[in-house]
Amino acid sequence: MIRVLLVDDQPLIRSGFRALLDIEDDIQVVAEAANGSDALALARRHLPDIALIDIQMPVVDGIEATRRIAADPALSGVHVVILTNYGLDEHVFNALRAGAAGFLVKDIEPEDFLHSVRVAARGDALLAPSITRRLIDRYVSQPLDTGVGLDELTNREREAVCLVARGLTNDEIADRMVISPLTAKTHVNRAMTKLHARDRAQLVVLAYESGLVTPRTS
Repeated sequence: MIRVLLVDDQPLIRSGFRALLDIEDDIQVVAEAANGSDALALARRHLPDIALIDIQMPVVDGIEATRRIAADPALSGVHVVILTNYGLDEHVFNALRAGAAGFLVKDIEPEDFLHSVRVAARGDALLAPSITRRLIDRYVSQPLDTGVGLDELTNREREAVCLVARGLTNDEIADRMVISPLTAKTHVNRAMTKLHARDRAQLVVLAYESGLVTPRTS
């Protein structure tokens, strides 16, 4: 059962998403919140698998709520998916840097919305390579010296990170590197640990920001 926390300051929006989720046998909405402060408290209480969080809310906005969830070790299993009306913008990029696993535009088709919830629950990033490149192109003017420890990565871990940044799954990484899917997953997980990346989405952002991968070559 995928446990979902809905966070949006508009009751009608929350009701719409809840109506879609409640009819699914494998998804359960465990709580709703109208601001980021309540979202954090409810996340700690219910430990959902997914927190669907609006960016612009009163009291505490979605970016700060994401940052607080990502910083709490007790909430390491909570995957934050940002809800936005505006598509690609600086708020979305900042939310990804804060630890969001991906983002969804609110006018998404219902079947795509449900699929995305299941994808996020598996721990996969909701970021197509083309979207990632456009984000980085627009909001990172040059590679940053992030101090995230790229020199600690082995050559195989670096290769795996580059392939993650190109949007490949573990199975696709395994095929490309001629290794087993389990070994590919191990390389990715070790890289996330060394780079202090919460999930694959943050690993993608770090790969671009550090200069390990660039929009021109991805």
